[in-house]
Amino acid sequence: MGMPRHTVTVGTGPLSFVDVAAVAREGATVCLGDDAFSALEKGRAVVEELACAPTPSYGISTGFGALATQHIPPEQRAQLQRSLVRSHAAGSGQEVEREVVRGMMLLRLSTLATGHTGVRVETAERLAAMLSAGITPVVSEYGSLGCSGDLAPLAHCALALMGEGEVRDASGARMPAAEALTAAGLSPVELHEKEGLALINGTDGMLAQLVLAITDLWRLLKTLDIAAAMSVEALLGTDRAFAPELQALRPHPGQAAAAANLVAVMAGSGVVASHRGPHCTRVQDAYSLRCTPQVHGAARDTVEHAAAVAGRELAAAIDNPAVLFSDGRVASNGNFHGAPVAYALDFLAIATADVASISERRTDRFLDVARNHGLPAFLADDPGVDSGYMIAQYTQAAIVSELKRLAAPASIDSIPSSAMAEDHVSMGWGAARKLRRAVDGLTRVVAIEILTAARALDLRAPLTPSAATGAVVALLRSSGVPGPGPDRYLAPEIDNTVELVGSGAVLAAVESVIGALS
Repeated sequence: MGMPRHTVTVGTGPLSFVDVAAVAREGATVCLGDDAFSALEKGRAVVEELACAPTPSYGISTGFGALATQHIPPEQRAQLQRSLVRSHAAGSGQEVEREVVRGMMLLRLSTLATGHTGVRVETAERLAAMLSAGITPVVSEYGSLGCSGDLAPLAHCALALMGEGEVRDASGARMPAAEALTAAGLSPVELHEKEGLALINGTDGMLAQLVLAITDLWRLLKTLDIAAAMSVEALLGTDRAFAPELQALRPHPGQAAAAANLVAVMAGSGVVASHRGPHCTRVQDAYSLRCTPQVHGAARDTVEHAAAVAGRELAAAIDNPAVLFSDGRVASNGNFHGAPVAYALDFLAIATADVASISERRTDRFLDVARNHGLPAFLADDPGVDSGYMIAQYTQAAIVSELKRLAAPASIDSIPSSAMAEDHVSMGWGAARKLRRAVDGLTRVVAIEILTAARALDLRAPLTPSAATGAVVALLRSSGVPGPGPDRYLAPEIDNTVELVGSGAVLAAVESVIGALS
């Protein structure tokens, strides 16, 4: 997870994408702001007043869901909260990634800090302390329907706060939660009225995964523009279709940005210049080259839409019931429903699959002598004896096929639960899980296009690539990805390129030469 870079302060306002990534991925520590302490005390006062009232109040002195009409006497309310968390910690399946759990905990803390959930200051402080200590609850993949919040995943986090269940410590060792808390100098939380419900009733799991996916896609789509530029260049395509005056005829912002990136990355290319003169008889390139800005741009605009949704959700305070400061009420609501986030997650999976598909089509053109304009079959050193990158494209195609299946939306599904009280659910958690897999797949698809285009550019020698694409080729050659030659064990070279794409090294290499891409 790396050394903590800084401390993220959680107040009553929204966290940023950078804040979420810093805590989830980089181990940043967490503290509460002064405004959070004031809001927490204000919200708690409302809950305690209602707890003493003779009239039952949902979530405070009643049961939950289909049991909301069951009045709970004061002496049983602490047990009610403990029982809620224990019974809802019912996940199953593979362990969820550490960064997802940390992001989910941070976002639940952000909602608690608004005061609208009515939890005590001590409970919020303990959750912040767990994050700062690197204690990460073990959360299973299955259990959330994306409605009434990500109940089971959040319940496993709340269970650890109570000193029960299992966690991983800062080193990644799996152990009982009580042991990890003790080692960190923390004591378990004794939940009071409403606190168990407040800890589990939010969209924080799916939102954390949306924020992390968007963060990755912002970098990946710029890197995909680089890959496409390398392909257009090495396939002897033209950059004329990417001229800004042509993009202005269809004013989608993502399209203009992608086209500008393609032009910038190919600027000064000797390969492009070699066929630019009047002797060139090619009228127009195939769609996978010529329409790159339109497809990449549509994906960019989709990411921006999803980022707007995520931004609104980061500013939300989701709980049911919610504490209203205006009149001191605790009111039932449906803000926990995950539909807004689920739709965005599914939309991103569609865009991810499509840009991967056009990337694979560009890669495939390199391998076919009928379409690659003078390159050897499969970019092989000795076609027939050597297979070159034939099977690298198979790997890419297999991933693209998987991405198409992952693009089937989860949010159109619903299955009733809680004795029909929860009769329409979002499946947002499922949408988030498949998007994570899709983003990983796109990273690999982009890497294989870059790997292939780099070899093709080497094979175009003595023609020289642009400074930007040449920097990518040089990065690969210095990172365990040799140039053309007889067949060799290819999987490590693919993995090395995946790492360079995923870490942002490819993007950094280009931006170090030509400045920041759009």
